[in-house]
Amino acid sequence: MDAEEESTRLEVQDDGDHELLLPPPLQDASLYTGDGSVNIKGRPATRRTTGNWRACFFILGNECCERLAYYGIAKNLVTYLKVKLHQGNLEAARNVTTWTGTCYLTPLIGAILADSYWGKYWTIAVFSSVYFIGLAILTLSALLPTLQPPACLGSVCPEASLLQNGAFFLGLYMIALGAGGIKPCVSPFGADQFDDSDPTERVKQVSYFNWGYFCINIGSFTSGTVIVWIQDNLGWGIGFAIPTVFMALATASFFAASNMYRYQKPGGSPLTRVCQVVVAAFRKRRVEAPHDTSLLYEIDGQYSAILGSRKLEHTSELGFLDKAAIISSADAKTDLFTNPWRVCTITQVEELKILIRMFPIWATTIIFSVVYSQNSSMFIEQGMVLDKQVGSFNVPPASLSTFDVISVMFWIPLYDRVIMPIARKYTGREKGFSELQRIGIGLFMSIVAMASAALVELKRLEIARSEGLIHEKVAVPMSILWQIPQYFFLGASEVFTVIGQLEFFYGQAPDAMRSLCAALALLTISVGSYLSSVILTSVSYITTKGGNPGWIPDNLNEGHLDRFFWLIEGISFANLLVYIGCAMRYRYKNV
Repeated sequence: MDAEEESTRLEVQDDGDHELLLPPPLQDASLYTGDGSVNIKGRPATRRTTGNWRACFFILGNECCERLAYYGIAKNLVTYLKVKLHQGNLEAARNVTTWTGTCYLTPLIGAILADSYWGKYWTIAVFSSVYFIGLAILTLSALLPTLQPPACLGSVCPEASLLQNGAFFLGLYMIALGAGGIKPCVSPFGADQFDDSDPTERVKQVSYFNWGYFCINIGSFTSGTVIVWIQDNLGWGIGFAIPTVFMALATASFFAASNMYRYQKPGGSPLTRVCQVVVAAFRKRRVEAPHDTSLLYEIDGQYSAILGSRKLEHTSELGFLDKAAIISSADAKTDLFTNPWRVCTITQVEELKILIRMFPIWATTIIFSVVYSQNSSMFIEQGMVLDKQVGSFNVPPASLSTFDVISVMFWIPLYDRVIMPIARKYTGREKGFSELQRIGIGLFMSIVAMASAALVELKRLEIARSEGLIHEKVAVPMSILWQIPQYFFLGASEVFTVIGQLEFFYGQAPDAMRSLCAALALLTISVGSYLSSVILTSVSYITTKGGNPGWIPDNLNEGHLDRFFWLIEGISFANLLVYIGCAMRYRYKNV
C-alpha cells in the first residue's frame, strides 16, 4: 500500500443512526480538503489533484453551453409564439413568463434529489438527458410542417391545432424539467471545488461566482445575437437545432473531467430533517429549555450527525426550536435520544433556523425577478413597435437584450478586478461588499432600469401621437437603440443582485442543504415570473373595463405601456425599503 493510499484510510464512527466517515489523520490534513469532500472513488479529496480552477474550467464550459441552449430558446420565444403559433401580445407574454417561472420552479425537484439521494453530479447527468430530449422535440416541431399551423393570409391567422400546440409545449416543458436538475446543482457543484475552510480557496470561490455568471452570459450573448438572427432569417428549425447541439457539447464537457472533481456526499432528505425538528420541538413544547446551552444534544467530534456536514454553532434566536435538542429524563432512560423524531442535534436545529432567517431576504428579492422578466416579454414587445432599421441592418427586437449581456460582461470584470479590491480596503471584508449589500445595490439599479423603460415609452407614444399613428398597428419612427439604457441598467443590476444571491444562498446554506438553498434562490425567479403574469392579467382586466383598449392592447400605440413600467418601478421601490430593513436585521451563520 503506497503512502497516499495509506493516508486516505478513514476512521469510522457510529452515531447509532449511520456511519460517519471522518477525515484522515491530522498530520495529513494539509494534503486534503477540510470541508469533507471526496474524490470520484469516495476517498478524501486531495488539494493538489482535485478541484480548484482545473476542474472548474470544465464546469464553466458546461454552464456556458447549457445557457446558450436555454437562451437560444428563451430569448426569442415570444416572437415564435406570435409569428409561428399566432398568439396575441398578452397570451404570448403570459406563456413566456409562465414557462420561465416553471424553469425556475422545477429546480426544487433537482435540489431535493441532489441533497437527499443522488448528489449534484448524478443529478446533473440524469436531467441533462431529459433536457436534450426536450430540445430535440422542440426542433422537430419547428422543422415538420404538420406540427406548425398554416401561414397567415393577410390579417387572418389560423390557430394552432391541439397536436401542434401539444408537440411544441411538450418539448418546451421537458426543457423546463431538465433545467430543474441542472440549475440548482451546477453552480454549487462548481463552488464545491473550492475548500471554504481554506482562506485562499475561499477568495477564489468568490471569483468563481463572478466568472461563472460571466460564462453564462457568453452563452446568452451568443444566443441573443447569432441564434436569434438565424431564427429570424434562416429558419426556426436550424435556430432550435443549434442549441440542441450545444446541449450535447455541454454534457460531454461535464463528463470529461469526472476524475478531477471534488464531491460532497448527499446528507439525506433536508425536508425530513426539518420535519423532525418541528415534531421534536412540538412534543417538548411544555419542557423548559435549559439556560446552559451545553446541555442541548450534539455528538462529539468536528463533524455533525448529518453526513458530510460540519457542526453549526448554537444561536439564541427562535429559542422554541431548541426544545428539539433537549434530552429529557425519559429520553435518557430509554435511549430515545438516538431517535431524531424525538431528539435532534443542535446542528439539525440550526439548519431550520437558518432557513427561517433566510426567508425575509428570499421574499424581498422576488420583485427583482418581476423586473427581470420584462427582459424577455414587454421589453421585446416594446422593441417591436420601434424603428428596427439601423443603417442597412434590421435589428431583431430580441437581439436588443444583447446589451443586457454586454452590460453584465462589462460589470463582472470591473467588479472582480476593480470594485471588489477597492471595497475590500475600506470594509476589511474578503469579498469587499457583504452579500446583502451587493444584492441591495442591484435592487436599486433595477428600479433605474424600469424608470428608463418608462421614459422611452413616454417618448414613443408622444411620437406616435404627433405622427398620427395612434390607431395604426405599426412601428413609430423612433430608433430601437433608445432601449439600450434600460438593458444596460438591467445588466448592472444582475451582476449585483443575481451573483449576490448565488453567494448568499450558497455561503449561508447548511453544508447538506446547498442545492436546496440554490433552488430557493432560483425559486425567486419562478415566483417573480408567475407574479409578473398575475400583474399582466390584473392590469389587462382592470384597464380594459368599459370597452377601453387597456394599457397593453395588441396595438401598443393605443395603449399605455409606460404606466405598466411605472407600476413595476413603484412596486420595486417599496420592496427595496422592506429589503433594507430585513438585511439590517439578518444574522450570518457560524460554523
